[in-house]
Amino acid sequence: MSNADIRGRFIWHELMTTDPDAASDFYSHVVPWKTQPSGMPSYTLWMSGKKQAGGLMELPDDASGAPPHWIIYVGTSDVDATVAAAEKLGGKVLKAASDIPNVGRFAVLSDPQGAAFAVFTPSPSSGDGASPGGGPGDFGWHELATTDPEGALRFYGELFGWDKGPSHDMGEMGTYQLVSHGGQQVGGVYKARDNSTPPSWLSYVNVADADKAASAAKAAGGRILNGPMEVPGGSWIVMMLDPQGGAFAVVEPPRKAAAKPKQPAKSKAKPAAAVTSPAAEPAPAAAPAAGRKKAAGKTAGKKAAPRKKAPAKKAARKAAAKAGRKSAAAKKAPAKRAAAKKSTSAKRGSAGAKRPAKGKRKK
Repeated sequence: MSNADIRGRFIWHELMTTDPDAASDFYSHVVPWKTQPSGMPSYTLWMSGKKQAGGLMELPDDASGAPPHWIIYVGTSDVDATVAAAEKLGGKVLKAASDIPNVGRFAVLSDPQGAAFAVFTPSPSSGDGASPGGGPGDFGWHELATTDPEGALRFYGELFGWDKGPSHDMGEMGTYQLVSHGGQQVGGVYKARDNSTPPSWLSYVNVADADKAASAAKAAGGRILNGPMEVPGGSWIVMMLDPQGGAFAVVEPPRKAAAKPKQPAKSKAKPAAAVTSPAAEPAPAAAPAAGRKKAAGKTAGKKAAPRKKAPAKKAARKAAAKAGRKSAAAKKAPAKRAAAKKSTSAKRGSAGAKRPAKGKRKK
C-alpha cells in the first residue's frame, strides 16, 4: 500500500507510562497481547499473535507532568505538510517532526481543543505501518471526548478527510457523532461531560469477552470506569484505567442470540412448556384456584353440604347393613315359623286330643 493511501488511517498506538514492566504484565492479563523487543533502546512492541499491535515506552522526562497515556498515530503521506496544515487550523505542535531510522517520520500535535495525537509517515522499508483492526487484540475503535465536537470535526475533517457518519442521541450525554473514513466507520466524537478533564482520545482493543476482560483488569489492579455495557449496534464495551493511570477500553463484537427452541407442532392441547417454563406467564389454571377461594365465602352453605354427605353415607351403609341383617333374618324367619308351626301343631295336636273331650263336655 502506498503512503498516499494511508492519509487519515489509525496506523499505530503507543502507551507511554511510568512503569513499562508493570504495564506489560497488566495488559497481557487483560487483552491477548505479549511483548517483544523492538530492536530500539527502551522501546517494546505489543504483539497480537504474530502481528504488531502497538508500542510501549517509559514516559519521557520532558512530558511536562503528563500522566501515563495512550497516543494514536494517524497516517499521512507528508508529516511536515500535515503539521503546517494543523497549525493553520488551530492545532499546536507538541513535538516537532523527526525521523526514526528505518521506521518513518512522525510529529506529535494537539487539536484546537487540546487532545494530543501523532501523525506518521512510514519509511518505504517498513511497509505502511498500519496495524490490522479486525481480530481479538487489534485496535477496533477510536473515540474523542472533547469540549467542542463540531470544532473538532471540522479540524480533523480538513486535516485527514474524515466525514460525518450517523449520530446517536445519548440523552443527557448529548450526541454521539460517528466518524467515517473511506466509507467505513472508524470512530466517534462526543462532548465531554466534565470540563475539568482535558479532551483526549480513547482507543478500544478488540476482545472476545468484555466481562472476562473487566474481571481480569480488576484482578490485576486496574480500575473500571464504565461497563461492561451494550452500545447501539450490539457491541459490548468496558472503559478502564491501568494501574499506572493510562486510560483504554475494550470492545466485544455483538453477541449471538441464543438459539430459540423448536416450537412443537400445533395441537389442541397446550404445550407443556407454556406451563412449566420459568419465563412463561403463570398458567391459566392458577386463576380459577383463587376464584374458588373467593367463592368459598359466598357458597359456604353449599360447601357445608358435602360434609353432611359423609354421615349420610354412613347412615346408608348402616341401613344397608341393617337391611341385610333383616333380609338374612327374613330368610331365617320362614324356617323358624315353620318350626314354630310344627311345634304349635304338635302342641295343638296333643291339645286337640283333649279338646274333643272338652267339646263333648260342653255338649
